[in-house]
Amino acid sequence: MLGRGTSPRLLAAAMLAVCMVLVGPSAPNGGLFAGPRHAAAAGDVVPNRVMTWNICNPCEVSDVDRAADIAAYAPQVIGLQEACVRDVERIREYLENLHGLVYHVEYGSVLRKWGRCGGAPWSPGAFGQAILSAAPMTDPVNVEYPDGGSEDRGYMAVTTTVAGQSVRVFNTHLAQRRQEAVRADQTRVLAAEAARHDRAILLGDFNAVPDAPELTGIWALATDADPQCRPSPTGTCLPTTDWQSKFDYVFLRGFVPLRHRVHPTPYSDHHLLHTDVKPV
Repeated sequence: MLGRGTSPRLLAAAMLAVCMVLVGPSAPNGGLFAGPRHAAAAGDVVPNRVMTWNICNPCEVSDVDRAADIAAYAPQVIGLQEACVRDVERIREYLENLHGLVYHVEYGSVLRKWGRCGGAPWSPGAFGQAILSAAPMTDPVNVEYPDGGSEDRGYMAVTTTVAGQSVRVFNTHLAQRRQEAVRADQTRVLAAEAARHDRAILLGDFNAVPDAPELTGIWALATDADPQCRPSPTGTCLPTTDWQSKFDYVFLRGFVPLRHRVHPTPYSDHHLLHTDVKPV
């Protein structure tokens, strides 16, 4: 039974879980949520799986649905872009209360903007990146690029454990399309920092196709999780957006990919992208 001190948010999540049980399955495959669950059981994460997802903002999307999409693949680490702190807080609660998945969280907010994240005009919500990790995270940094382009942009980084190895994980969202020169400056900043680490994973929405010149420095120090994807016309790169471009990446340094998947979702104009990795 829930006590008198139970928070409204936890009470709402509990009531939602009860309703799901009473109503029964809603997905075509008979599960409560669409999409395969690759973890061994509810409450487990896949210990070598990393994911990136631009969750779309502003979008009229339920955080319950966002959490269900993440839980379907149960990554150990996920980098979110276009993330409002309030949304991530709710997603994290739903992952734990509805799916038994417990994550630590770090934020890489670069804006406080009412139009993006709501809140009171004098106290708008924080907007940017976030990293959720089943393992603890240390040494978090949040860096705003000197030039964000048409909107402030930056990267965040943490140290955590993936596939049994300590690794520096970066999460970024580069400048919007048609701002190639700005993105080139941003990737120089990001690559210089990532190059300091023998093991690094770079997650994010880079807003650039694989053969874009501004990604040259990233390709020089890391490889894409998709073994078929190369920065050349001969590469076969799966699209990660609704407009059939590859803008989202899991770049690996000191790791090799075991399996790479792209999952379109009705809850964002960017697809979920995850890969299972092992140390070199």
